[in-house]
Amino acid sequence: MTSTSAAAQARATVYGYPRQGPNRELKKAIEGYWKGRVGAEALRTTAAELRRATWRQLADAGVDEVPTGDFSYYDHVLDATVMLGAVPARHREAVAADPLAGYFAMARGTQDVAPLEMTKWFDTNYHYLVPELGPDTVFTADSAKQVAELREALALGLAARPVLVGPVTYLLLAKPAPGVVGDFDPLTLLDRLLPVYGEILADLRAAGAEWIQLDEPALVQDRTPAELNAAARAYRDLGALTDRPKLLVASYFDRLGDALPVLAKAPVEGLALDFTEGAAANLDALAAVGGLPGKRLVAGVVDGRNIWVNDLQRSLTTLGTLLGLADRVDVSASCSLLHVPLDAAVERDIDPQILRWLAFARQKTTEVVTLAKGLDRGLDTITAELAANRADLASRAQSPITRDPAVRARAAAATEADARRSQPYAERASAQRTRLGLPLLPTTTIGSFPQTGELRAARADLRAGRIGTAGYEERIEAEIREVISFQEKTGLDVLVHGEPERNDMVQYFAEQLTGYLATQHGWVQSYGTRYVRPPILAGDIARPAPMTVRWTTFAQSLTDRPVKGMLTGPVTMLAWSFVRDDQPLAETARQVALALRDEVNDLEEAGTSVIQVDEPALRETLPLRAADRAAYLAWATEAFRLTTGGVRPDTQIHTHMCYAEFGDIVQAIDDLDADVISLEAARSHMQVARELASHGYPREAGPGVYDIHSPRVPGAEEAAELLRTGLRAIPAERLWVNPDCGLKTRGWPETRASLENLVAAAQAVRSEL
Repeated sequence: MTSTSAAAQARATVYGYPRQGPNRELKKAIEGYWKGRVGAEALRTTAAELRRATWRQLADAGVDEVPTGDFSYYDHVLDATVMLGAVPARHREAVAADPLAGYFAMARGTQDVAPLEMTKWFDTNYHYLVPELGPDTVFTADSAKQVAELREALALGLAARPVLVGPVTYLLLAKPAPGVVGDFDPLTLLDRLLPVYGEILADLRAAGAEWIQLDEPALVQDRTPAELNAAARAYRDLGALTDRPKLLVASYFDRLGDALPVLAKAPVEGLALDFTEGAAANLDALAAVGGLPGKRLVAGVVDGRNIWVNDLQRSLTTLGTLLGLADRVDVSASCSLLHVPLDAAVERDIDPQILRWLAFARQKTTEVVTLAKGLDRGLDTITAELAANRADLASRAQSPITRDPAVRARAAAATEADARRSQPYAERASAQRTRLGLPLLPTTTIGSFPQTGELRAARADLRAGRIGTAGYEERIEAEIREVISFQEKTGLDVLVHGEPERNDMVQYFAEQLTGYLATQHGWVQSYGTRYVRPPILAGDIARPAPMTVRWTTFAQSLTDRPVKGMLTGPVTMLAWSFVRDDQPLAETARQVALALRDEVNDLEEAGTSVIQVDEPALRETLPLRAADRAAYLAWATEAFRLTTGGVRPDTQIHTHMCYAEFGDIVQAIDDLDADVISLEAARSHMQVARELASHGYPREAGPGVYDIHSPRVPGAEEAAELLRTGLRAIPAERLWVNPDCGLKTRGWPETRASLENLVAAAQAVRSEL
């Protein structure tokens, strides 16, 4: 490739960047604010410093146009709700009195007011706050945040592009507000919303914006003709405005499909498209519509969601093809870099050979800049970078770390019979009732209990060598004793050991399985101030030794009540890791499932009567396009059954899912063939119970009656009322009582009070029955 007049205009940019800071400074400041240790002004100062540091780092790396507005204290969709004046009625007084405190009240709730519902951002593990809209919703423009952050970047002398959630995606993500009667479609509010976007665009132009990015990822999903017409109308009207910056409409995570010609014809100045493996069809589709003559194309050719180095030559080939399809082609990652860790260079415990294969946000930024340079000035300007990249790719492809013949042989030998229980559910249920002897509406928790500072300190002491293994295990035993004692006194029926030894529900297992790598600083935002360190799946997976049996059997020795064995399922182990891109996901899932099957069998052999295999990511990982879903669900449900298929009929298998739209996968939930499923339901007011009933789900279920992602303590009557709602959909003999999710992030005082109320609610409703 040589330099051309079109390529000479190429610029490097990104859609968004990790928010937390190199040492999670934002998390610490926000949590300090919640606890009253950090003032509002100090929090704002920390946030501004982090934004400036990010922009300078991007500019120093060679990024020509930095994003603004992607920074958030909690969630960018919640920021859009504030920007559009769509604050729910129950939060308006708090927001008016103190906008910052009111903002966090919408995200987390208060003792008296429930928060907004939270669910997954498309097929990622990032959670957003769901807008609540109704026919009476009045939108009002509040561009203060966007304008202020744009001015901050411009004051540094940078070219900056504000990034907003687009109007169509905002409405498609929204739900009818509580209390809205009848079938209400938030998309009917589009004509009311567009003038407000027009005001915001004018404000940003006045503040100095040349371009605005409007994110429309909802358009990569299957959309009805009416929804596509709404998108066409939205960008016809916004494009017709005279007092606005240039418009760049961005999509990512998949192919645009029928929405591509709609956006290509729209009177906007540019499109940003994903051209990575999952969305490669965008290339042919763009050519089929005649390209984007006279428009800017931002090409997402660096994978923004995984951590493997980019194949620079392959990306340059794609970019070369795109040069003839648009007036100008710029280079970016495929989506916001929010979904990857900040910097691989700070990792000290990863084999240097493997470190060469990894690219976190800073490394991906360098890749984007390198590709833009090659596109702009010719390949001879990046000869050294291309040679190093070829060597890194060859190192990984040829490494024995990635292949274990014994693991591959075992996976190939697994049969369909291995993925089936020996008896149908009705016979298993009878055997389990006899063995467990549980009351009507049995109570339990999802697994984890509060992770105290003392527990984290104990893990840190062990890593630092300040205590030995024996001293650490004594601390863990003491915590398990306390958790078991509390559950017995509270009256819970099926207990858990509380998982005090676990740092994270995926990382804990990954550290004990071959083929996985753990990072020390690879933090990624899951929601709010909750950050996780997804492990890296680099090679074939096996289980060298039992992982959970020691602590589960110790807990069981302390009580006569059943204690659940707790495992993370194969799909979630993949979804919440950075997975291999050199083999099909189904193949990797089978390897993980067989490793977990060994653990399930060992738990059963040790006398564990109830085993929970959590799959909260089953819905999250569902492909965005319906045409791709059947194949995914086939291997995903098979992997779960392969994990659990070898147990006796009287061993009760549980699973758990949370914070997703379950209605799309009720048949898949059925296909798992678990004996009991617990699901998040408190924020959605038992919607999932109705979805299970509508499907005719035949097994036991525990729709949550306690929202653990809020610090508020639900009263016993509140929990009882949710339970009664659940009973209208699920018969009492098949209904369990539990929180929405694990209690790891909660404090002990609220946990004690909430679970006491949960048990009281179950007892009250039992007496009514």
